[in-house]
Amino acid sequence: MWFVKTTVLKDQCPVQVENIPTEHDLSLLEQDTSVSQNAVLLTSLEHHSGRKNILQRSALGVHSKDHCENLSFCMVKGCWLLLVGVILSCRIPGIRWKLRRNRKNEPAPLQPVAQQLQLLLQQKQHQQAQSPAKGAGKWRKKLLVIFVLLGILTSFWLFWHLNQKIILRREETLANMCDERARMLQDQFNVSMNHVNALAILVSTFHHGKHPSAINQKTFGEYTERTAFERPLTSGVAYALKVLHSEREQFEKQHGWTIKKMETEDQTLVQDCLTENLDPAPIKDEYAPVIFSQETVSHIVSIDMMSGKEDRENILRARATGKGVLTSPFKLLKSNNLGVVLTFAVYNKDLPPDATPDQRIEATVGYLGASYDVPSLVKKLLHQLASKQTIVVNVYDTTNASAPISMYGTDVTDTGLLHVSNLDFGDPLRKHEMHCRFKQKPPLPWTAINASLGVLVITLLVGHIFLAAISRIAKVENDYREMMELKARAEAADVAKSQFLATVSHEIRTPMNGVLGMLKMLMDTDLDAIQRDYAETAHASGKDLISLINEVLDQAKIESGKLELEDVPFDLRSLLDNVLSLSSDKSNGKGIELAVYVSDRVPEVVVGDPGRFRQIITNLVGNSIKFTQDKGHIFVSVHLVDEVKGAFDVGDKVLQQGLNLVQDMSSRTYNTLSGFPVVDRWKSWENFKVLNGKDTTEDPEKIKLLVTVEDTGVGIRLDAQARIFTPFVQADSSTSRHYGGTGIGLSISKHLVELMHGEIGFVSESGVGSTFSFTGAFGKGEASSLDPKWKQYDPAVSEFQGLGALVIDNRSIRAEVTRYHLRRLGISVDITSSIESACTYLSSTCGTSAFAHLALILIDKDVWNQETILQLRSLLKEHRQNGRLDVSTHVPKIFLLATSMSPAERSKLKTAGFVDNVLMKPLRLSVLIACFQEALGNGGKDQIQRKKTSTLGTLLRDKRILVVDDNKVNRRVAEGALKKCGAIVSCVERGRDALDKLKPPHNFDACFMDLQMPEMDGFEATRQIRSAESEVNKKIASGETSIEIYGNVSHWHIPILAMTADVIQATNEECMKCGMDDYVSKPFEEEKLYSTVARFFKSG
Repeated sequence: MWFVKTTVLKDQCPVQVENIPTEHDLSLLEQDTSVSQNAVLLTSLEHHSGRKNILQRSALGVHSKDHCENLSFCMVKGCWLLLVGVILSCRIPGIRWKLRRNRKNEPAPLQPVAQQLQLLLQQKQHQQAQSPAKGAGKWRKKLLVIFVLLGILTSFWLFWHLNQKIILRREETLANMCDERARMLQDQFNVSMNHVNALAILVSTFHHGKHPSAINQKTFGEYTERTAFERPLTSGVAYALKVLHSEREQFEKQHGWTIKKMETEDQTLVQDCLTENLDPAPIKDEYAPVIFSQETVSHIVSIDMMSGKEDRENILRARATGKGVLTSPFKLLKSNNLGVVLTFAVYNKDLPPDATPDQRIEATVGYLGASYDVPSLVKKLLHQLASKQTIVVNVYDTTNASAPISMYGTDVTDTGLLHVSNLDFGDPLRKHEMHCRFKQKPPLPWTAINASLGVLVITLLVGHIFLAAISRIAKVENDYREMMELKARAEAADVAKSQFLATVSHEIRTPMNGVLGMLKMLMDTDLDAIQRDYAETAHASGKDLISLINEVLDQAKIESGKLELEDVPFDLRSLLDNVLSLSSDKSNGKGIELAVYVSDRVPEVVVGDPGRFRQIITNLVGNSIKFTQDKGHIFVSVHLVDEVKGAFDVGDKVLQQGLNLVQDMSSRTYNTLSGFPVVDRWKSWENFKVLNGKDTTEDPEKIKLLVTVEDTGVGIRLDAQARIFTPFVQADSSTSRHYGGTGIGLSISKHLVELMHGEIGFVSESGVGSTFSFTGAFGKGEASSLDPKWKQYDPAVSEFQGLGALVIDNRSIRAEVTRYHLRRLGISVDITSSIESACTYLSSTCGTSAFAHLALILIDKDVWNQETILQLRSLLKEHRQNGRLDVSTHVPKIFLLATSMSPAERSKLKTAGFVDNVLMKPLRLSVLIACFQEALGNGGKDQIQRKKTSTLGTLLRDKRILVVDDNKVNRRVAEGALKKCGAIVSCVERGRDALDKLKPPHNFDACFMDLQMPEMDGFEATRQIRSAESEVNKKIASGETSIEIYGNVSHWHIPILAMTADVIQATNEECMKCGMDDYVSKPFEEEKLYSTVARFFKSG
């Protein structure tokens, strides 16, 4: 560049213009040449044009204001006329109806009393059916609606109109201020440019036009310093001579120094650089060494300006055009401001106005350049202006429109309006713009708001007055009919609410009893790794169900439809593990294989309501277990909806096989989890809107999950499928008797799915099974936002990172499920379909890294064979003896995967050395961690201090108690809680069994009776027990039977305590009526249990 510069800066931010009142005086700028006079003339013309535009805008604003006022007056006048019309229309029909009614009330001829009564009833019915007042009320309301709508529309229009006027005035003010500053900046720059051009003419006249030259460095330096006031915005000027290569040697001898070159083409010269340290300019056809310079830039004398790339381009363009040429903005060293360099070519003779570029190049003898401090120029300009409203000004070089360079200003703050004024600095190839914004955002349009709100309030007040009058008339006529309807509705709602409350309370508190009861049992034992999993599952479920119960009970006590979902991050995979943990006992007891699989594309953390999501899964899995007999499977899978939208481009292997895209024809069994046939799961979601492109509520920030629960149960008959989601309705009347339940689970699930903006559907085939699918919208969460309860296994997972595992399973979909669980631990997995192929795999990979990292071998029970297992173990030992396996490396541990197996069988296999451990399905993270830690030698136990013996022990010690409950978990909880207190507990699962046990004589001291049981509930069982006791007592009292036959007990009455999950008073009262002595609420609480039992047993 001509002058000192550093790196080019882009996108600098605007400086706020201060309101400093100074005189607007341009007379200080001298007009030395004809070019400057033309510039001033052009400026005056532009200023006049801008003033004319301002006047036109002002006239337009006044016209629009008058038009607005006239239109507003017309609108207000129209509203008042409409109001008067509504009043008259309301009064006239009322007067007509009153006259007609008086005419009808004239005395009629005497008739019999019965006929008069009948006629009166007919008249009343006729008046109620065809009341003119009712008809008049309808069209009055229509007129009232029209009036209110017109008033609302008028208020909106008035706000929009006044707001547009305010915005227009603000835009005009900003445009005028910005255009004025742009014109003044352009004028001052043009005047300064003319002075530089005049200096170029002076050099041409007195240096090249006189021989010898009348200018030397001293003369040039003194003159430029003394005339610097004419160029107050330049940091320096310099003159470079055009030197051809043939003239170089003579030139250097004449001046006594060598032409130097810049260090690089883009060199940034510094003010204290030494020219003697620069290298001589390389050989070129032409040079442009600086021979004269102002003292402020004297350090650039002898430097060849043609050696810089950008300088050379500017010089060539300046001499070809004969006009001033500007550079791109750069930083000036002295002021550290952004500036530009103006270059003029100096000619040795006068050129005609129409000289060609070749003639100009031929006549060129040198180049005069001046640097401009643009920020100082703009600041000076802005200080000359005073404004009532502060604005922010930015000046940009927009030659490159895609990357404009900020020449003046600071960071841009968007305040709503922006005005752009073009700047012409004389160089047609460089474009500049001035951007202006208000310093502050516009205030609220209070004028428009107040005016529109005033019209709206008046409209609503008038409408309210008339609506009250019309409604009052209609209310008097309809009070009786509405009162009777409300009475019937209230009675029906009261009955339904009571049924709903009783059912929901029992159905939700029943699993609560299992959760908290199991937790108490485990807290009284030494917890190993497996027990820790039970305790954590029970604790988490207990906390969730406590809040769930409160919400369900509150919902049943108040109006429905006000349920809201949470939005919290949770670990979807851990939640599904907890659900499987709760259902594992039932599935294993029936020999049903229970499994879960989550696609890799599903995020680890999602945002939603984990409690409600768990409730849906628990309901569906519970139904599947209930209606699935021996054998078979229940498979829960989770995928993204996007994965199933393209059925022919499915990447997930489990989904492929589930959609029958991959068929296993290697055996006669079906390629399913258990080998049993299943229904086509695609039909369960084929009508979902989200899959058919009909869902208009899609949120790009949400993900849609598709959850499928597949079972091989009894299926649902075709005629019962239409009512499957109806509350309190099951497939047929015998379902409740055979399987239990109330039929509310699916209804609740459907409601929750709809709250999640999803859909639920199913496909079922009698004798094959059912598949339920539902979708839900969830947010994407971050692992860092998870609650610590979801991260409890994170430290243990790191222990297995990098290990390898071999899964041996003849069902590919089941092997993929096992792979899914192992990959959650960071374990790489390979799959083989038989033990023979596993031996082949081990032989082929021996000595590789995969074999070196192999730590686990998991074998499904379906491919288990004792002989082949021995062959596998001998193969592993052989590899170790042959040195293929490092002695320090552990032999891979072998695990057997089983759905149902007795503890004795498991112990036998481990003792015989066939396997290192047996993993019971369903697989879940906590069980895998515990078993692998134990097998690999890095597991441990957390000892938990046992609770002190409860005071209940003094009451229940050695007491024989019968527990009657159809729920296995509840029986275990009740048994454990009572045994902990020293009681001798017996359990039965049906009411009929309780009748046999409690038939006198018996040795039980008390009975805990569940209420909701299939076949015979607790109420009926208690009535029959009391009936049997009453008959025996009568026989003993009458002497008909000897007392010795009945154990020397003269009066039989066993305390029967109801175990109820219902907390409503109606249930408790019914317990007392059927003969029960008291009730204990589920789940058991020690204090309440003690206070109840103390009534029947003495301490000690």
